[in-house]
Amino acid sequence: MVAAGADLADEVGLARLTMGLLAERLGVRTPSLYKHVGGQEDLVRRIAALAVDQAADAVGTAVQGLAGRDALAAALHAFRTFVVDHPGRYAATTGLQPADPNDSMALAGQRLFDVFRAVLRGYGLEESDTNHALRMFRSLCHGFATLEAAGGFQWSTDIDKSFEWLIAFTDRGLRAM
Repeated sequence: MVAAGADLADEVGLARLTMGLLAERLGVRTPSLYKHVGGQEDLVRRIAALAVDQAADAVGTAVQGLAGRDALAAALHAFRTFVVDHPGRYAATTGLQPADPNDSMALAGQRLFDVFRAVLRGYGLEESDTNHALRMFRSLCHGFATLEAAGGFQWSTDIDKSFEWLIAFTDRGLRAM
Protein backbone atom coordinates (compact mmCIF):
# COMPACT_ATOMS: atom_id res chain seq x y z
CA MET A 1 0.00 0.00 0.00
CA VAL A 2 2.84 2.43 0.77
CA ALA A 3 4.40 1.71 -2.63
CA ALA A 4 1.05 2.42 -4.29
CA GLY A 5 0.83 5.67 -2.34
CA ALA A 6 4.35 6.60 -3.44
CA ASP A 7 3.49 5.85 -7.07
CA LEU A 8 0.35 7.94 -6.80
CA ALA A 9 2.27 10.82 -5.19
CA ASP A 10 4.67 10.71 -8.15
CA GLU A 11 1.72 10.91 -10.56
CA VAL A 12 -0.46 13.57 -8.91
CA GLY A 13 1.98 15.31 -6.57
CA LEU A 14 2.33 14.82 -2.85
CA ALA A 15 0.07 17.78 -2.05
CA ARG A 16 -2.80 16.14 -3.97
CA LEU A 17 -2.36 12.69 -2.44
CA THR A 18 -5.25 11.80 -0.15
CA MET A 19 -6.37 8.66 1.61
CA GLY A 20 -9.52 8.72 -0.54
CA LEU A 21 -7.55 8.92 -3.77
CA LEU A 22 -5.28 6.07 -2.66
CA ALA A 23 -8.27 3.95 -1.67
CA GLU A 24 -9.79 4.56 -5.10
CA ARG A 25 -6.52 3.55 -6.76
CA LEU A 26 -6.39 0.34 -4.74
CA GLY A 27 -10.06 -0.45 -5.30
CA VAL A 28 -10.94 -0.40 -1.62
CA ARG A 29 -12.94 1.81 0.68
CA THR A 30 -11.03 4.53 2.50
CA PRO A 31 -11.64 3.15 6.04
CA SER A 32 -9.88 -0.10 5.12
CA LEU A 33 -6.62 1.83 4.62
CA TYR A 34 -6.57 2.64 8.32
CA LYS A 35 -5.87 -1.04 9.05
CA HIS A 36 -2.43 -0.44 7.49
CA VAL A 37 -1.57 3.19 8.27
CA GLY A 38 -2.51 5.61 11.00
CA GLY A 39 -3.71 8.28 8.60
CA GLN A 40 -2.40 10.78 6.07
CA GLU A 41 0.58 11.85 8.16
CA ASP A 42 1.64 8.25 8.79
CA LEU A 43 1.29 7.47 5.08
CA VAL A 44 3.49 10.42 4.13
CA ARG A 45 6.10 9.34 6.72
CA ARG A 46 6.14 5.85 5.29
CA ILE A 47 6.43 7.18 1.75
CA ALA A 48 9.35 9.36 2.90
CA ALA A 49 11.12 6.36 4.44
CA LEU A 50 10.57 4.36 1.26
CA ALA A 51 11.90 7.22 -0.86
CA VAL A 52 15.06 7.71 1.18
CA ASP A 53 15.66 3.95 1.17
CA GLN A 54 15.24 3.80 -2.60
CA ALA A 55 17.49 6.83 -3.11
CA ALA A 56 20.17 5.22 -0.93
CA ASP A 57 19.95 2.05 -3.03
CA ALA A 58 20.18 4.00 -6.29
CA VAL A 59 23.14 6.13 -5.22
CA GLY A 60 24.91 3.22 -3.53
CA THR A 61 24.63 1.06 -6.62
CA ALA A 62 25.79 3.89 -8.87
CA VAL A 63 29.02 4.55 -6.99
CA GLN A 64 30.18 0.98 -6.43
CA GLY A 65 33.78 0.55 -7.52
CA LEU A 66 34.23 4.25 -8.29
CA ALA A 67 36.25 6.97 -6.62
CA GLY A 68 36.97 10.67 -6.99
CA ARG A 69 35.22 12.55 -9.76
CA ASP A 70 33.73 9.36 -11.20
CA ALA A 71 32.06 8.54 -7.86
CA LEU A 72 30.93 12.15 -7.46
CA ALA A 73 29.36 12.21 -10.92
CA ALA A 74 27.70 8.83 -10.44
CA ALA A 75 26.25 9.83 -7.06
CA LEU A 76 24.92 13.16 -8.26
CA HIS A 77 23.47 11.66 -11.45
CA ALA A 78 21.78 8.84 -9.53
CA PHE A 79 20.27 11.22 -7.00
CA ARG A 80 19.11 13.64 -9.70
CA THR A 81 17.51 10.81 -11.67
CA PHE A 82 15.75 9.52 -8.58
CA VAL A 83 14.27 12.91 -7.72
CA VAL A 84 13.20 13.69 -11.29
CA ASP A 85 11.66 10.24 -11.74
CA HIS A 86 9.96 10.27 -8.32
CA PRO A 87 9.03 13.87 -7.49
CA GLY A 88 6.07 13.05 -5.27
CA ARG A 89 7.78 10.51 -3.05
CA TYR A 90 10.88 12.70 -2.86
CA ALA A 91 8.74 15.66 -1.78
CA ALA A 92 7.66 13.57 1.21
CA THR A 93 11.26 13.56 2.46
CA THR A 94 11.65 17.30 2.78
CA GLY A 95 10.84 18.86 6.10
CA LEU A 96 10.23 15.58 7.93
CA GLN A 97 12.39 14.69 10.87
CA PRO A 98 12.86 11.07 11.93
CA ALA A 99 10.90 10.18 15.06
CA ASP A 100 13.97 8.59 16.65
CA PRO A 101 17.38 7.21 15.62
CA ASN A 102 15.85 3.79 14.83
CA ASP A 103 13.06 5.24 12.71
CA SER A 104 13.12 3.69 9.21
CA MET A 105 13.60 7.13 7.68
CA ALA A 106 16.60 7.80 9.94
CA LEU A 107 18.18 4.45 9.08
CA ALA A 108 17.70 4.96 5.35
CA GLY A 109 19.00 8.52 5.63
CA GLN A 110 22.09 7.25 7.39
CA ARG A 111 22.70 4.78 4.55
CA LEU A 112 22.39 7.58 1.99
CA PHE A 113 24.75 9.86 3.92
CA ASP A 114 27.20 6.97 4.32
CA VAL A 115 27.35 6.63 0.53
CA PHE A 116 27.97 10.36 0.14
CA ARG A 117 30.61 10.19 2.91
CA ALA A 118 32.36 7.42 0.97
CA VAL A 119 32.38 9.65 -2.12
CA LEU A 120 33.87 12.47 -0.06
CA ARG A 121 36.63 10.24 1.32
CA GLY A 122 38.01 10.14 -2.21
CA TYR A 123 38.74 13.85 -1.87
CA GLY A 124 40.72 13.59 1.37
CA LEU A 125 38.68 16.22 3.18
CA GLU A 126 39.35 16.99 6.81
CA GLU A 127 36.82 15.23 9.02
CA SER A 128 35.67 18.63 10.29
CA ASP A 129 34.66 19.58 6.72
CA THR A 130 32.64 16.44 6.01
CA ASN A 131 29.34 17.69 7.45
CA HIS A 132 29.68 20.92 5.49
CA ALA A 133 30.34 18.95 2.32
CA LEU A 134 27.35 16.68 3.00
CA ARG A 135 25.12 19.73 3.35
CA MET A 136 26.54 21.06 0.10
CA PHE A 137 25.78 17.73 -1.65
CA ARG A 138 22.22 17.76 -0.36
CA SER A 139 21.72 21.36 -1.39
CA LEU A 140 23.14 20.82 -4.87
CA CYS A 141 21.20 17.63 -5.47
CA HIS A 142 17.96 18.84 -3.96
CA GLY A 143 18.02 22.24 -5.57
CA PHE A 144 18.90 21.20 -9.09
CA ALA A 145 16.69 18.12 -9.21
CA THR A 146 13.60 19.68 -7.65
CA LEU A 147 13.86 22.66 -9.96
CA GLU A 148 14.20 20.32 -12.93
CA ALA A 149 11.31 18.11 -11.80
CA ALA A 150 9.09 21.19 -11.44
CA GLY A 151 10.00 22.49 -14.91
CA GLY A 152 11.97 25.32 -13.36
CA PHE A 153 14.66 25.54 -16.05
CA GLN A 154 13.08 27.49 -18.87
CA TRP A 155 16.19 28.73 -20.64
CA SER A 156 17.28 27.21 -23.91
CA THR A 157 20.61 26.01 -22.43
CA ASP A 158 20.78 22.21 -22.26
CA ILE A 159 19.93 21.03 -18.72
CA ASP A 160 22.31 18.07 -18.92
CA LYS A 161 25.18 20.38 -19.84
CA SER A 162 24.32 22.58 -16.86
CA PHE A 163 24.37 19.52 -14.63
CA GLU A 164 27.77 18.46 -15.98
CA TRP A 165 29.00 21.98 -15.27
CA LEU A 166 27.71 21.63 -11.69
CA ILE A 167 29.60 18.33 -11.30
CA ALA A 168 32.83 19.79 -12.70
CA PHE A 169 32.54 22.86 -10.47
CA THR A 170 31.90 20.71 -7.39
CA ASP A 171 34.81 18.42 -8.23
CA ARG A 172 37.18 21.37 -8.61
CA GLY A 173 35.97 22.87 -5.35
CA LEU A 174 36.38 19.62 -3.42
CA ARG A 175 39.87 19.05 -4.83
CA ALA A 176 40.81 22.61 -3.85
CA MET A 177 39.85 21.97 -0.24
